[in-house]
Amino acid sequence: MQPTHTAHPDYFHKVVDCQWACPAHTPVPEYIRLIGQGRYDDAYMVNWVSNVFPGVLGRTCDRPCEPACRRGRVEESNGAHAEPVAICRLKRVAADHKTGVRERMPAIALANGRRVACVGAGPSSLTVARDLAPLGYDVTVFDGEAQAGGFIRSQIPRFRLPESVIDEETGYILDMGVHFQGGQPVDSLRGLLAQGYDAVFVGCGAPRGRDLDIPGRREISEHIHIGIDWLASVSFGHVTHIAPRVIVLGGGNTAMDCCRSARRLGGTDVKVIVRSGFEEMKASPWEKEDTLHEGIPILNFHVPKTFEHDNGHLTAMTFEVVQARYDAQGRRSLVPTGEPDVRVPCDVVLIAVGQENAFPWIEPDLGIAFDRWGLPQLTEGTFQSTLPQVFFGGDAAYGPKNIITAVAQGHEAAVSIDRFLHGEDVRQRPAPRTNLLSTKMGIHEWSYDNDVSNDARFKVPWARAEVALASIRVEVELGFDAATAFREASRCLNCDVQTVFNRTTCIECDACADICPVDSISFTANGEEADLRGRLRAPALNLTQALLVSAPLKTGRVMVKDEDVCLHCGLCAERCPTGAWDMQKFRLDTTQAGPLCRDATATRRTQEVA
Repeated sequence: MQPTHTAHPDYFHKVVDCQWACPAHTPVPEYIRLIGQGRYDDAYMVNWVSNVFPGVLGRTCDRPCEPACRRGRVEESNGAHAEPVAICRLKRVAADHKTGVRERMPAIALANGRRVACVGAGPSSLTVARDLAPLGYDVTVFDGEAQAGGFIRSQIPRFRLPESVIDEETGYILDMGVHFQGGQPVDSLRGLLAQGYDAVFVGCGAPRGRDLDIPGRREISEHIHIGIDWLASVSFGHVTHIAPRVIVLGGGNTAMDCCRSARRLGGTDVKVIVRSGFEEMKASPWEKEDTLHEGIPILNFHVPKTFEHDNGHLTAMTFEVVQARYDAQGRRSLVPTGEPDVRVPCDVVLIAVGQENAFPWIEPDLGIAFDRWGLPQLTEGTFQSTLPQVFFGGDAAYGPKNIITAVAQGHEAAVSIDRFLHGEDVRQRPAPRTNLLSTKMGIHEWSYDNDVSNDARFKVPWARAEVALASIRVEVELGFDAATAFREASRCLNCDVQTVFNRTTCIECDACADICPVDSISFTANGEEADLRGRLRAPALNLTQALLVSAPLKTGRVMVKDEDVCLHCGLCAERCPTGAWDMQKFRLDTTQAGPLCRDATATRRTQEVA
């Protein structure tokens, strides 16, 4: 193998598995260390730069970082039940325990004379506004609802996300001089462009829930509701109770929110019925666990067949029982088992089987092209539509995903808008800035806590069931207290503190290999990757994680380190008699809108004009 190119920004970034997996590339180990030190304001701001909504996401994030967490892999390798660090819930700790961050929000530059409109006040639009307003852009956000937040406010129940948290974190953005036009839905893109905006960002989400066209649906509409519309009605207080017997159709997070809300509004017999298997449901694992914890059954492999009604009143649904079969290519099909159809009596059905994009307000002759699924055709990586001054992001761009993805796309779209309005090619994406800084404080001392905790993951306390289920607005999860947050933060392996090897000072004593608690370091003859991975002290089986391979040493051997299960404990650096190993903190700053995202010559030209 060739020596590893550690100067490439992606190499050490990928070693920080949680940050690599986060769509917004939040520096997770950094803010967890700050929480462990009780520096909650600092931890909040580290989050805020990347994910914009720490309090919201600390309660509702889909947590792509946690399945990637190295802690889970290390525990699994040691035969224990794999439990990643509670990254999401620690994010909430920073939001809950901070003392005040408003004075730390960015200063607002002088007006630059350019106007940007954001359609929709959801997470992607608010991210664009947050990135552009401090740069002097005149940003106006339009939304049909009276308050900002988009689906964060309308579709996530208050027992998961209190309204006060939404108000606070949307307020930080609107207080930057952003003009919020609430209660003013945009009904014509042509009309909006005619108002003289230099760029328009479309972040209106995927506002239309899919219906279910099966026998009986067209004959009856009473007590059959589209899930996202029903959740919005609950959120805004238009729906305050529900009939006892409720069926929720669908296996995503919206379905989980629907059934848990129905349980709190008077549903005594609430069931979730899904056509897929339980493991294949799109809902996050913890959402399914929370649903079952509240006594709501989930019936899988049931395909809706008919709605039954009597004199215009819904009475039941029938389902065909199916099973999954897979062909040689692993493709799944659902085939009937031959069992009798299942009849489930019900008073109400909530349909949560997916969402669709809808842009009736975009005139077809404006030059914005859409694909066969109704999604805009965007230049890859730029979020720019076929009408150059119009950009898309969040669910409106590539269909429904989650809040953190919408935030990440908002950051990228803001970069594109900033470059576009400075006459630069939006396809040229500036690379992130990276840095490595030694944490050495003494021969055996580091500026981070390198002790590896043996604690299992700590559970987040819940409100008592009789309290939580009695009201739609009582928050279920109570969050970590400071002491528990410290212990959970101590489980983090500090994956951003990298083991950096200097071959010129290595004397090949193998002391680092001997002391490594997980046998991740080997000195061996070089070879092809497949061969080399199998000859290490512990075979490197995770092919998605690159090996750290040195140039040839004095004996002709190479040092090979398997980054996959490294504990970042620093024992190799402490044991090395020549200092060939060092523990260096890796920092990656993604490029955001502003002078650093623009071409150097254009930036100088802008400064000269100013």
